[in-house]
Amino acid sequence: MTPTWSDAAPPPDLARPRGLRDWLRVVRRGVPILLVLGFGLAALMLVRLVEWPLCGARRPVSPHVTVWVCRAVLRLLGLRSRLHGQPMRDPGAFVANHASWLDIFVLNAARDVYFVSKAEVAGWPGIGLLARATGTVFISRDRREARAQTELFRSRLMGRHHLLFFPEGTSTDGLRVLPFKPTLFAACFDPELRDEISVQPVTLVYHPPEGVDRRFYGWWGEMGFGAHLMAMLVAKRHGSAEVIFHDALQVADFTDRKGLARQLEETVRAAHAARVRG
Repeated sequence: MTPTWSDAAPPPDLARPRGLRDWLRVVRRGVPILLVLGFGLAALMLVRLVEWPLCGARRPVSPHVTVWVCRAVLRLLGLRSRLHGQPMRDPGAFVANHASWLDIFVLNAARDVYFVSKAEVAGWPGIGLLARATGTVFISRDRREARAQTELFRSRLMGRHHLLFFPEGTSTDGLRVLPFKPTLFAACFDPELRDEISVQPVTLVYHPPEGVDRRFYGWWGEMGFGAHLMAMLVAKRHGSAEVIFHDALQVADFTDRKGLARQLEETVRAAHAARVRG
């Protein structure tokens, strides 16, 4: 999602290359990452050429390519990832708090999932191509398309695709969890889905390098993607990301989307607050 949330406190200054060593660090990280992304995209498209005629909408192989690429990118960047809990295998969706564009790599490195994103992302240069290739579900804010989107969710979830979306609707500074919007949960209460699926809450916490602003990985307000990416590439060292998979919730145990959203938010918020304080 577009980073539109803003805080009263100004964001930290994003680091930029200031000398030869900085530029060498950017090249040392950036070039291999570009190669991995390019190779991964090519491999993904080749796999889909075989996968589509044999399996149709099912993707038994290609998601594993995405997982490998994301793990490789994190390793090349130097961002360590620590996992807690077990991602569910039953039909359903994951929801997580949203701090940065890095969430896409961190979460996809932890589990093969299909992200839910706003429709505009499909047209973004570079990012849109990657999103389409990895099976992202694009949604519109137009209420007139609600029925069509519910049918899309139904077909993907019943096809055992694990969707992942960010109910906050925007990224933050990484120090808080914003209220979960219940809108997207409406599809979970479709009569054909309600008794069949679960929703698993996931808490994502970034730990910056020692001595660095705690908001280091957050992407919000007026931050440009290019400037934030450069700051990640030029950083002398990186910290880590924690991914916590909580117990999945059965949709059938809730009477409406607001109750489900509230319980998911409380679970994520409590774990996030405990880890940030720690």
